[in-house]
Amino acid sequence: MDSIEWNCLTAEILQSLAERDAVVLLPVASTEQHGPHLPTGVDDFLVSDVCRRTARLLGANLPAVVAPTVWCGLADHHLAFGGTFTLSLPTYHALLRDLCRSIQGAGFRKIVIVNGHGGNIQGLAAIAVELTHELAVPIATTTYFMEAADEIARILEDQDCVMHACEAETSMMMAAKANLVQASRLPDAHGTAFAMAASLLPTLKRFTTFDQLRPSGVAGDARRATAAKGEALLAACARNFARRLQAGDPWGGEAA
Repeated sequence: MDSIEWNCLTAEILQSLAERDAVVLLPVASTEQHGPHLPTGVDDFLVSDVCRRTARLLGANLPAVVAPTVWCGLADHHLAFGGTFTLSLPTYHALLRDLCRSIQGAGFRKIVIVNGHGGNIQGLAAIAVELTHELAVPIATTTYFMEAADEIARILEDQDCVMHACEAETSMMMAAKANLVQASRLPDAHGTAFAMAASLLPTLKRFTTFDQLRPSGVAGDARRATAAKGEALLAACARNFARRLQAGDPWGGEAA
């Protein structure tokens, strides 16, 4: 079997994978503005790519199948730019619950929601706990670029983490979907940087739309992006994620 994508497989093959206790990677993303040079599907394309790479790295000892990507997430903060779809938190919760219930109903017992959008992180942390109770099965979650934070910092030149439409995301798009990167707009693709991890800390803050903070729609600097960096970033994320899955059992304890 060459394919690892759910929607390229027959129901019979999926049933056999469930019987082998395969893990299902459910990529979740967002469709939103990504500056003047990148398409709105960046988060969708990149998390899908990392999930496919990870599934192929896992091999026979931990068979994996990649579910169709959830292309819409929590992106209210990008609406002012246009080109953005977003869901309310209750809708997002209900959607993920029904998708995970479908995966469970197909016989799979190991589910990892693999996130590719910073705006989903806090919502997913709460939703995963609720889903574990509602479905009586532990749901593991991760954000793919958090799996390789140290390597990402070493690969990039002008920033030490993934930001938005930045050196990192632009490089990965150059590697994964080069035809969708508008190189002529790269000179305009820069904006004030921010620290992803720090932005998630529960310190004093209020909701602020992205256009108020970064009028260009970019956080970071895409002008140093290269396809070589992008390939290194995608490979590092998949490699580290696969190692984490192979090294332990995230479904055996409490939800992370």
